[in-house]
Amino acid sequence: MDFDKYPQWNPFVKEITGSQKVGGQLKVTLQNGKGTSVFTPTVVTNETASVFEWLGSIPLGLFKGQHRFAIEKINDTQVKFIHSEQFSGLLAGLIMSQIGETTRNGFIAMNKALKERAEA
Repeated sequence: MDFDKYPQWNPFVKEITGSQKVGGQLKVTLQNGKGTSVFTPTVVTNETASVFEWLGSIPLGLFKGQHRFAIEKINDTQVKFIHSEQFSGLLAGLIMSQIGETTRNGFIAMNKALKERAEA
């Protein structure tokens, strides 16, 4: 949730600004290959220290992406971090055929960087 520090460690999500409150709008900048892309999702869930989700979409529901960060307590010194994205809409297959591999690789790089940061 410390969005200000994302540029210091995150190779995929380069910047997030905006309101973290449910219903708030974010501005998210992703590093996609050689360029960047920007989108403005809406926060749909913010349960302190457990779940944070946003929903991005294009008009008419043709493409939606619901991003989720969840933390599950394992014991007093360990947690399980679950990071996921669910894509839907009429254009989901077409769009994901174009950006799917790059997006997946970005998420993997982000997860590795977060693991390194958390364990440091």
